Amino acid sequence: MVIDSSLADGCLTYGEYLHEGETEDEFLFSAHVCHPSLANDNCSGVALLTHLAKRMAGLRTRYSYRFLFAPGTIGAITWLARNEDRSQRIKHGLIVSMVGDGGGPTYKKSRRGNTRIDRAVVHTLRHSELTPTILDFSPYGYDERQYCSPGFNLPVGLFQRSKFGEIPQCHTSADNLDFITPNNLALSYHLIAETLDVVENDAVYRNTMPKCEPQLGRRGLYGMVGGGQGRCSSQHGHAMDSQSFRWDAFAARHRRTSQLAIRRDPKDSATAAAQRALDNLRHDSR
Repeated sequence: MVIDSSLADGCLTYGEYLHEGETEDEFLFSAHVCHPSLANDNCSGVALLTHLAKRMAGLRTRYSYRFLFAPGTIGAITWLARNEDRSQRIKHGLIVSMVGDGGGPTYKKSRRGNTRIDRAVVHTLRHSELTPTILDFSPYGYDERQYCSPGFNLPVGLFQRSKFGEIPQCHTSADNLDFITPNNLALSYHLIAETLDVVENDAVYRNTMPKCEPQLGRRGLYGMVGGGQGRCSSQHGHAMDSQSFRWDAFAARHRRTSQLAIRRDPKDSATAAAQRALDNLRHDSR
């Protein structure tokens, strides 16, 4: 074998998209783009995160969400080298890879092992009626190795279906478009979307006016009624219906990312979206 090479200044290309939320605290999503002709590892991760970013673009979120598409290892190292000053904004993170097959799901914890993203993913998987595999961190795998390295120690875990290196299709020509399915991609999407619901709503609200009882009517939490069964009077003489507490409005106000669960929209289901993506990939491959 003859390798015709030279040492010269070159370049590295990566893609990045930032969805700005109400705060500068960030949730990092990362997918590697350096495995040519492999569908599960990692075209599936790129496709899933692209669809997630598209769905999130019109949502109001508490966190900002950064989507990074870069070559494995050297891409993450390059991004960290160029963004070391802002890396501490990352409060949660997931590496997404191998999410189109029917195995798992598998989650590898961050180096810290007990971060909020670790607890959120484990909570989602253990309530999914599936049989997940939860792994402790090790310095072997994907780009979580870089984000969790001691100098950064960021709260970034790895989400995948089958564990890398443990299926016969891994890094072979058998990892093709026939190996991944729309249903498996859709399930991976929903597990990640439900994890985002947990993260976005994991908050403790502080009462900024703790002295005496609050006036709930003007804040839309109690409806005023003119009479009838269930009517009661407050100390200030305001009529309130004990059945009119607007939990639906309160929940809608604070469950901001539930719109990501696109299975609720029959016109644009995750399965249909995944099928369209696969059809496009097959067309391009021809």
